[in-house]
Amino acid sequence: MYEISLPHGTMTRFPAAGVKKNALILCPGGGYEHCSIREGAPAGRAFARRAHAEQYGISPQRIAVGGFSAGAHLAGLHAAVWNRASWYPQGTDLALHQPNAAVLCYPVVSAGEYAHRGSFEQLAGDDMEKQQAFSLENLVSPDMPRTFLWHTLTDETVPVENSLLLEKSLRRAGVSHELHLFPHGVHGLALADMETSDIEKGRLPDRHIARWQALCAEWLKE
Repeated sequence: MYEISLPHGTMTRFPAAGVKKNALILCPGGGYEHCSIREGAPAGRAFARRAHAEQYGISPQRIAVGGFSAGAHLAGLHAAVWNRASWYPQGTDLALHQPNAAVLCYPVVSAGEYAHRGSFEQLAGDDMEKQQAFSLENLVSPDMPRTFLWHTLTDETVPVENSLLLEKSLRRAGVSHELHLFPHGVHGLALADMETSDIEKGRLPDRHIARWQALCAEWLKE
């Protein structure tokens, strides 16, 4: 594990053991206000764990972007607009921005009826029209990479409709995707294990929901 300095912060790298692996870039949640510690390093370590290095390995030519909650919105936004010059500084080599997969965990998606309004206010202020520019379900195109989604049906912070709206757009655009819905669970479960639990906020370990990581690993290997 080591940190890489970036213009607007740092990125922590958790290299998997053995031969060179692909990269899974994970963005923690936090409503675009802060970075959730529970959704950062623990997830990075989990996907790089030595005992699972081969299980989680995929083609070294592929780079996946992913995240949790607002971090999933950021990752999904990049996956949706990576080839649109208007979103990047002039002269950007868009081909270098192309992700090959997106892993979106209980994502903030829509600036509409089911919005996590705080996230969109951080991005665009109180102007509802400007917020709509970041509504992910309206940005999906056939150029978006294959996408993995999961959500709980009882998420009251970021309603499951966010993932459902995105899934509908992915289906319409012909983008390969996989969606897992779990019947119970509050927002922000992260890995849904002991390390990422938050008892005071009802984020309890759940062996069933924790399987999302294994499901995601199988999906990434395809």
